[in-house]
Amino acid sequence: MGKINVGLMLKGMAMGIAEVIPGVSGGTIAFITGIYEQLINSIKAFGPEALKGFQTHGFKGFWEAIDGDFLVRLIAGMVVGIVIGIFGVSYLLEHYPEPLWGFFFGLILASAVVIARQIENWNVQLILAFVIGVLIAYGITILSPAEGSTHPLYIFISGTLAISALLLPGISGSFILLLMGMYTIIIPTLKDVLRTFDPASLAIIGIFAAGCLTGLLGFSRILSWLFTKYKDLCLALLTGFIIGALNKVWPWRNVSMILDKDSGERIEVLDLTNFGNLNPDNYKILSEVNCMPNEYMMGESLIMWTILCTFAGLIGVFMLGSAKN
Repeated sequence: MGKINVGLMLKGMAMGIAEVIPGVSGGTIAFITGIYEQLINSIKAFGPEALKGFQTHGFKGFWEAIDGDFLVRLIAGMVVGIVIGIFGVSYLLEHYPEPLWGFFFGLILASAVVIARQIENWNVQLILAFVIGVLIAYGITILSPAEGSTHPLYIFISGTLAISALLLPGISGSFILLLMGMYTIIIPTLKDVLRTFDPASLAIIGIFAAGCLTGLLGFSRILSWLFTKYKDLCLALLTGFIIGALNKVWPWRNVSMILDKDSGERIEVLDLTNFGNLNPDNYKILSEVNCMPNEYMMGESLIMWTILCTFAGLIGVFMLGSAKN
């Protein structure tokens, strides 16, 4: 495998890891590494373009129409990244959340800069689109999560919406799952599939995957059309999305509301003094409030490590960006 192929798989891996983290968008990674439009057009080709290619030149024509070599290598990298994210990043979130969120904060902030710089002539219309993007993304980040469900239709819809968010830089598919109450259902279920191939878990993931496929094929066409007709407007809006999403990845956040899993009761957290003594298996965090490091009560603030990881995220974006060619 050549150098370029390895680079493409690494980009896919970065996308896969990003999609496991609520608040971090795989679409953002695709955009800053220069493969975003190629990805959208490749997915969009599943339809009349692929059928025409197959009718004209057989499987070779189909493969060329969908840019098969590109998709296979990217998806292979994403699968590896998702596995790393589910196990490795989950561990870091549990034991070192502040530096990890700092890393992603830097990554997302730099991503906004990279995307904004691609717009040569800012005007009132583009600034307005940017502001709208900020407000929409920020509004999404402050929504309270809903209750999840294992009903097949709800699982299917969650997959459709989550994959659509994956394609949209600045809005995380994992965060959409979190808002729908499905993050704590899909991620553990996926772990069960990887570990035990449990039939019930396989059924849930199968329905979720079907929803993802539906959203992927539909939303990719919309995005491709928008980027063809209104590229600068899309870039301005996406820059706003990314800036607005920063609210969700601020490294220091105190819990403000939890859900008691036994009673189903939502409990407002007024005193964090003994919060660390609670059994995490008995509750689910519903909402958090951003704070300064000196007000942080969820553990050690790890200010120096968090700042260093933030700069690492900033540098990582520019390194990924330099890998376009």
